[in-house]
Amino acid sequence: MNTHRTPRRLVSRAATAAALATALGLGAVPTATAAPSATRTAPPTGLDGGWHHDGLHLTAAENKKVDGFAARARRAERTISPAVRAAARISHAELIGFDQRLKSPDSLKRKVATRLRETPGQTVDAALRTINDAVRFTLQWPAGTYSQGVHTAAGLLSTWGNDSARWTNTWNRPGYKAINSVWRAPRSGRLFEVQFHTPESKAAQLETHKLYEEQRLPGTPPARVRELQEQQNAIFAAVPVPPGAERLTAPARRLSPDPARRLPAPAPAPAG
Repeated sequence: MNTHRTPRRLVSRAATAAALATALGLGAVPTATAAPSATRTAPPTGLDGGWHHDGLHLTAAENKKVDGFAARARRAERTISPAVRAAARISHAELIGFDQRLKSPDSLKRKVATRLRETPGQTVDAALRTINDAVRFTLQWPAGTYSQGVHTAAGLLSTWGNDSARWTNTWNRPGYKAINSVWRAPRSGRLFEVQFHTPESKAAQLETHKLYEEQRLPGTPPARVRELQEQQNAIFAAVPVPPGAERLTAPARRLSPDPARRLPAPAPAPAG
């Protein structure tokens, strides 16, 4: 085994490990939570064990599978969040809406039931395989530091063993502005989403959310769909593009083992 490592490499790895340990130990990552939504009572499970709401439904067997999927996402989140929080701290990002990092079981059931209705013959297992945001995060930097922040955070996630499964950069397109990325966690194999925003792009996303929700409803007429898209495009057109943002790409897959990929075990989740 080659033990002749350069001092620079040793210092770099030591610095990374120290920063990671500090981030995990202190947990002092700037966070911002979204405004609390109106309290909603989750629709009750039907007498047949299925799920029924707003004309959507799941059979008892389908409902049970979605509950199992949600439970596995909750367990996986405990090992995913420490890495994302550490990447946010080291890259000087603000974590937005960290309290909403888990999609609720009700939201998952709505999503699955909608897909089953839109694609007759699709199984619940196939629908669940398309869901990559059951665990999701948003990292945000000012426009002036955005590109370097994304480069650093994405590089760290890759170095720590998270495989880049999807990378969608829309800074150079009409409409929605941001980078939406999907990663596969090394321990659980769970897919999770990380959105990379600026304050302006995140504000535009929130402003257009109701327009987007109306646009994607199956019953929205085509003319209204086009009108809603034009409104969204106009809002996003006012978002400044950070220098170099349109050229940001997913980090290259690492082929050689790296000790920094081995994250320390996360602290136990608080009770309650």
